[in-house]
Amino acid sequence: MIARRSILLGSAATLTLAGAGGGGAVRAASAACSPVRATGGLGLVVERASGSLLLVDRIARAALKRITGLGDLSHASLVYSPDERFAYVFGRDGGLTKVDIPAGEIAARVMQAGNSIGGAISDDGRLIAVSNYEPGGIRVFDADTLVQVADIPTRSKTVGLVDAPGRRFVFSLWDAGETWIADFAAGMTPRLTKISGIGNRPYDGLVTSDGRTYVAGLFGDDHLTALDLWQERPAPRPFLAGYAAHDETLPVYKMPHLEGWALAGDLFVLPAVGLHEVLWVDRRSLEEVARTPTHGQPVFAIARPDGRQIWVNFAHPLNDTVQVIDAITKKVIHQFRPGPAVLHMEFAPRGAEVWISVRDGNRIDIHDTRSFEKLGEIAAESPSGIFFAARAHRTGL
Repeated sequence: MIARRSILLGSAATLTLAGAGGGGAVRAASAACSPVRATGGLGLVVERASGSLLLVDRIARAALKRITGLGDLSHASLVYSPDERFAYVFGRDGGLTKVDIPAGEIAARVMQAGNSIGGAISDDGRLIAVSNYEPGGIRVFDADTLVQVADIPTRSKTVGLVDAPGRRFVFSLWDAGETWIADFAAGMTPRLTKISGIGNRPYDGLVTSDGRTYVAGLFGDDHLTALDLWQERPAPRPFLAGYAAHDETLPVYKMPHLEGWALAGDLFVLPAVGLHEVLWVDRRSLEEVARTPTHGQPVFAIARPDGRQIWVNFAHPLNDTVQVIDAITKKVIHQFRPGPAVLHMEFAPRGAEVWISVRDGNRIDIHDTRSFEKLGEIAAESPSGIFFAARAHRTGL
């Protein structure tokens, strides 16, 4: 008897494979089934004014569907499940929304706080943590059901929430100048490590892709602080002390996003608070090695995936411009003006293209990252954050 098994190929065909005794014959037959859409080329664009998401196909450079009903997305971010099936959207109004990517619809939604500022997913994909301004603290949810499994009160606004290896979350306290590590490796009651002496008013944080270094940006101090997460109890390590001490004080129109940091080879590239500069810092010694003057106050300084270029956008009133910096010369090699209110940039996973949200132009621009040629554009309603599904496989994103 010849053993046979079938392989489903979406709407195209079903292959029947004969066993070794059957000569390896392959028969193709039509099959009536629903089309299958892979998620690897998909992404979501936040449409902040309308509380909606635009599902996009990065490969086709096209919008697929608008998903509505997500509340206040004025400072929204999102993360993906490890299989890229679901996105978890963190709204400013405290809403946590689970979105089914292939279906293009909301799968679940809870109002978990009064004012939120981002979130993270654990490295095993089972826990979703949300960082809150009101009532403060961190709340943690089961990724499947969105049932709350833990509450970590802090008596402070929490910022800079990231995931770290070992089912850990790391976050900073704006009011207390501390960074906490919540370790969920042993279950739903986290082991907390509280580290004081971080600095005055930490406003954001980042973690390196290897999960080792956490950096807290400080609004109230003229330096940044790093923690080595490989240590049992990390000690605060201030760096870039006095980096703005000799510069004219400028009004800070918008806080830069450290999660839009760049790592180019062995160098961090960090946006400087209140300055028209990006700062180059050795990732091991944490010593400043260079500065690059920029068009305005940087908001995002993002590395192309190979680290060779840094793309920078700026705060109001100079937010119509993008500059590209070469990582070897540390000089601006290209500048262009997509239009009013450039808010975010997202690279294709291997860096061939960059997508740029132009909020007040109601569109997404797509550019080749080597020729800088504009490849296309997509209409969107007041777009801000752009998040491709490939983020599912990177720590800290």
